[in-house]
Amino acid sequence: MVGVLFIGGVMRILADLFIPGIVVSTGLCLLLVFILITTRLWTERKKKQSVQIGKDGKKKKVVAFFHPYCSAGGGGERVLWCALRSLQKRYKDAMYVVYTGDKDISEGEIINGAIGRFNIKLPYPVKFIFLEKRGLVEASLYPHFTLLGQSLGSIVLGWEALRKCVPDIYIDSMGYAFTLPLFKYLGGCRVGCYVHYPTISMDMLSVVRSQHARFNNASYISSNPVLSRMKMIYYYFFAVLYGWVGSCSDVIMVNSTWTFNHILDLWKCSDSTSIVYPPCDVQTFLDIPLNQDLAKDEYSVVSIGQFRPEKDHPLQIRSFAALLEKKTPEERTKLKLILIGGCRNKEDELRVSHLKKLSSELEVPVEFKVNIPFEELKKHLSEATIGLHTMWNEHFGIGIVECMAAGTIILAHNSGGPKLDIVVPYEGHETGFLADSVNSYASAMDHILSLSTEERLLIRQSARHSVARFSDQEFEMNFLNSTEQLFN
Repeated sequence: MVGVLFIGGVMRILADLFIPGIVVSTGLCLLLVFILITTRLWTERKKKQSVQIGKDGKKKKVVAFFHPYCSAGGGGERVLWCALRSLQKRYKDAMYVVYTGDKDISEGEIINGAIGRFNIKLPYPVKFIFLEKRGLVEASLYPHFTLLGQSLGSIVLGWEALRKCVPDIYIDSMGYAFTLPLFKYLGGCRVGCYVHYPTISMDMLSVVRSQHARFNNASYISSNPVLSRMKMIYYYFFAVLYGWVGSCSDVIMVNSTWTFNHILDLWKCSDSTSIVYPPCDVQTFLDIPLNQDLAKDEYSVVSIGQFRPEKDHPLQIRSFAALLEKKTPEERTKLKLILIGGCRNKEDELRVSHLKKLSSELEVPVEFKVNIPFEELKKHLSEATIGLHTMWNEHFGIGIVECMAAGTIILAHNSGGPKLDIVVPYEGHETGFLADSVNSYASAMDHILSLSTEERLLIRQSARHSVARFSDQEFEMNFLNSTEQLFN
């Protein structure tokens, strides 16, 4: 009430001075400041009400992870569970919270899913805060201006999370950067983030500028100079907003050299940004013997990745079809393509249906393995000859590392994390192959299959030795070093 009277008094004084424009703008600014202060006081009071005391008599810190799709089963979820396990080992007295929109399943099912899919068991319990408004961050809700729509939707979802629990430390582990200023300035939290993939990048801007059609740049826009110019303005405007919200983070962790370079361009926070390679279950896959390549009757090409548009599964099917065209009928019977991945929602399920239709049209035999358990995934990798990955500018690629650790010869896209961090020579030896088109993928697969058993074994051994830097232990050490200042 005092704040309202104060604002009214100031506006009356300005009105007496005959400055109506200033009256309106000043009034709005003061009203905004009042709302911000009131909200901050409310969050501080709510935080005090939820205080718990540890065994040492001190207040327990509340550490919250914002991960609306925590049961999705992808690489980002593996980062979440490994991050939680790492912090719980070091900061045993803290309370750990996960904001999730997976309200249709129980806490026990989420935990069991992490154990079954990633072989990760947390040492202490985690509290799940179930959010009702996750639909606001679904891409399907925004057929146009999708990036802005999802980002604004994440603010609403973040506000719901903040209202339900005000933490001391907030970590966005899924890429919703627009929630960072919300928790920092309204929640009074120390904030950190783990960036898997920048929401917008300079590469996306260059695609629109050059009028190239891609999954995120429809052909009707790329072929129209006026629409392309309008989209460029929109992208630059969004990039400025994205740069500001990202710069609010106290600690910024990125998963690869490619992501690091783009985040520095956009967020301008070199002092607080570090590369923390995502945790890959290297040791589990290293247990697979390398002698499975001997005397094979058939060769399988395996793909691991969520069924999302950017993973470009159609390129995999078309490339495999081009490979089959090079083979005799007898050789074709010895080759099979297996697509393994998780479906997050009905959109992903529909995408799988379209992929099945494409494989049928091209008469390509494809096996689809959706949301399979970890042991089945491991079995397919142990039997595979080639691991296929086709995402352009993949930020990192945990599935790529898993293939290499399992002894599968990787064939990934010649861009992003695979090119800069993963599929690189090790002690002068090849660790895999890169391609960027249907023909180059088909030729690379044909080349791999033509190698002798000894030649393939050398590549597989080099790849295995090279992936030790992506182990769970390396992630834990680097993640804890980066987040230490959030706890001090």
